[in-house]
Amino acid sequence: MSLVTTHVLDTAAGKPAAGIAVRFERGDGTPLAEGVTDEDGRVRDLGPDTLEPGVYRLVFDTGAYLGPEAFFPDVTIAFRITDGTSHHHVPVLLSPFAYSTYRGS
Repeated sequence: MSLVTTHVLDTAAGKPAAGIAVRFERGDGTPLAEGVTDEDGRVRDLGPDTLEPGVYRLVFDTGAYLGPEAFFPDVTIAFRITDGTSHHHVPVLLSPFAYSTYRGS
């Protein structure tokens, strides 16, 4: 299993958000991996097998999913990894005018 995974749930539609492009980056913006949410709203494989402790980001292209008038054209989640060998799951709950996130399992 990948060290970093994510999923996006469309809370307004009550279903997974399929087709959202996601970039995984170091905190300085250096790209590490890219993916697209599947039919279950998940990206199951982002990043290398080990990571250095530090700050990382997931950048979600929510504008392409929500449309040209999207209030949030992208969502960037910054998070800190202290154990570069354990799994980190970062979900996003998305609606047209709000989003939230948490550390998943």
